[in-house]
Amino acid sequence: MPKKIPGKKSLKIFKEEQQVISPGFQGIALYSRIALSKGRNAILTDEDGNRYIDFVAGLGVGSVGHCHPHYVKSLQAQIERLTFSSFTTQVRKNFLKLLSTLLPKNLNRTQLFSSGAEAVEAAFRLAKSVTKKFEFVGFWGGFHGKTGGVLGLLGDDFKKDLGPFMPGLTLAPFAYCYRCPLSLKYPSCGIACADHLRKVIKIQTQQKIAGIIFEPIQGTAGNVVPPPEFLPAVQSIAKEFGALLISDEMQTGFGRTGKMWGFEADGLSPDILTVGKGIGGGFPLSGVVSSMEFCSAKPYSNPSGSSSSYGGNPLASAAGLATLEIILKENVVKNSEQLGKKMLARLKTFEDKFGFVGEVRGRGMMIGIELVKNKKTKEPLDKKVARMIFEQCLRRGLLTLAYSPNIRMIPPLTIQEKTAMHGIEIMEEVFSEIDRKGLYR
Repeated sequence: MPKKIPGKKSLKIFKEEQQVISPGFQGIALYSRIALSKGRNAILTDEDGNRYIDFVAGLGVGSVGHCHPHYVKSLQAQIERLTFSSFTTQVRKNFLKLLSTLLPKNLNRTQLFSSGAEAVEAAFRLAKSVTKKFEFVGFWGGFHGKTGGVLGLLGDDFKKDLGPFMPGLTLAPFAYCYRCPLSLKYPSCGIACADHLRKVIKIQTQQKIAGIIFEPIQGTAGNVVPPPEFLPAVQSIAKEFGALLISDEMQTGFGRTGKMWGFEADGLSPDILTVGKGIGGGFPLSGVVSSMEFCSAKPYSNPSGSSSSYGGNPLASAAGLATLEIILKENVVKNSEQLGKKMLARLKTFEDKFGFVGEVRGRGMMIGIELVKNKKTKEPLDKKVARMIFEQCLRRGLLTLAYSPNIRMIPPLTIQEKTAMHGIEIMEEVFSEIDRKGLYR
């Protein structure tokens, strides 16, 4: 039987915190009202002793799960030696050297930061330094942070009432084939959205494009996977206009898609990578990666020109190094690929089984489920029903991003098959109840 969630202890702590924390907290925390006490790999435990399978991984940051022994040991050792510094340290040098072995040969220099948005803004400064241009193009559905320099490229209505935005930012439709922004059908469309991008640049910009930024899979939009022709076409258009290609790997990097980097699946050669989330295994850590040639451009390369007070501090570097060591030693990328395929195949059966599942898509352990009222009209499922799915999953021991019609599944990459499949069984049980009662109509 589903449990009463939240329990008394969790609810007490939640309510007490609400007296001092600002509104606007993460939705999943507000909707669940649970207070967590501990975690091990892909299992979380709240203050009442309730256990949950974690299909959220801290919104993708928990690449190696909760409290991996090597991760804990590495941070404990570092915190006893040195906790902050902008100077060179052995641990940062070791981290950057190991990271360099995982990068394409032409991308051989990394600068470290703390947050994703901070890294993206730094990438923009780098692109401006290299090209001496000032405009950037992103895509509908994209998410590159909430800070002022990138907020204008947030590809949905979240940014309403938060303007004005930094000038020189332009959005174009992404290849979201299930809901084609041009009302066409793949593959007969001929990837018209790529041609549309070219028109957007020619008509809506000054054609002073410093960079085109994209996510190999759009995470916040619902783990939207573009068709294989789209991103290579974007790369070609970037070259056509003399713009740098920026692959935002915050969510897709470090094995999330079943390859070390999200851009690999499409055979791309980006000029800049922005990395974060899974790189630190839960510790705030991000970075900008490019070539020595580009990183030498001024003013980016001036002393303090690309630095950050917290970026690459000893604790962050220890977290990054431990995370990479775990990823490599435990073959985490392979687990993401192989187990991700099994999860996707199982979830794909939901499309035929349930009248409200419009599309299941994904790559590796980055899976999306789009819920609809009607499969023909594709009208999104009512958010109240989505919240019901979220709550019923939670009561059965599954924590997942199911409170909107676009469900995202991004578990720790170290999750075991038995745990992952049990999580899907819970979701199937909840979906069956929604379907049986006809609550989605």
